[in-house]
Amino acid sequence: MFKNIFKATIVAGAIGFGVVASAPALALDSLKILVPANPGGGWDQTGRALQAALNSESVVKKVTVDNKGGAGGTIGLAQFVNGAKGDGNATIVGGMVMVGAIATNKSPVNLSQVTPLARLTGEVLVVVVPASSKIQTLKELLDQFKANPGSVAWGGGSAGGSDHILAGLIAQAVGVAPAKVNYIAYAGGGEAQAAIMGGHVAAGISGFGEFQSQIKSGKLRALAVSGAERIPGESVPTLKEQGVDVELINWRAIFGAPGITEAQQKELVAALDKAVASASWKETLKRNDWADIYLTGPEFKKFLEADIARLNKLVTDLGLVAK
Repeated sequence: MFKNIFKATIVAGAIGFGVVASAPALALDSLKILVPANPGGGWDQTGRALQAALNSESVVKKVTVDNKGGAGGTIGLAQFVNGAKGDGNATIVGGMVMVGAIATNKSPVNLSQVTPLARLTGEVLVVVVPASSKIQTLKELLDQFKANPGSVAWGGGSAGGSDHILAGLIAQAVGVAPAKVNYIAYAGGGEAQAAIMGGHVAAGISGFGEFQSQIKSGKLRALAVSGAERIPGESVPTLKEQGVDVELINWRAIFGAPGITEAQQKELVAALDKAVASASWKETLKRNDWADIYLTGPEFKKFLEADIARLNKLVTDLGLVAK
């Protein structure tokens, strides 16, 4: 799915960063991947999928994944910025969620302090309710929401992240002030799932891949997806199909440590090139319905700067941060 997403920039990135193809032979004996979230969510899935892909191709002898959750990834980011400077074997997973969290948490650290390596995946979000809910359709959920916004608690990832932004955009689209959204933030996908299935919130939002098994098993009822089209093989209608003029794709990426050399950056990107070409990684994309939007080099940096500006404006316009 989403084969055409960012197609132009992917091509441009491949051309603009041709040096990767001629990078020297890998000399990485070990690689550390910091996941700035608790186990169970999309960043955790991404980090561990990368670990599996790197191991499957024997690109790196030893790959470790560590979790440091909290505050939309900004706690882990602060640890990384302050503790990994110049470390060519250290990486951190991040993405759209972190951009919003940096703004809403007024984080003292930001993504300008780390080294952009690669944009990895894109994923549609899904709006769900617990199977026990009386709400059967998106219309029923939104009717209740419009009548009494505070009565509908939305559960999802960190404040200011993609889940929160989608709730705000939905509110805006149906005529409810986004600031009235009763949003409950959870540090990890596992916590959010437990809260939603336990009926502690009325509805939940997350990446489709994170909730996919619970949807298929009947524990969660999917009401809508945030993409431009339905996910192939799935019957869940889009928001736009149901009269809500909203479309949102969550992207995830990986970054190197602050202050690494150009040679270290090229070495890390070369390792990622091999990982994303592996059968292991391709199977992960297919299994989770993640779009392959791999982009490296100057084009990724350009995309990152533009999207940070866009998202900062968006969270401000939605009332998620003070103007």
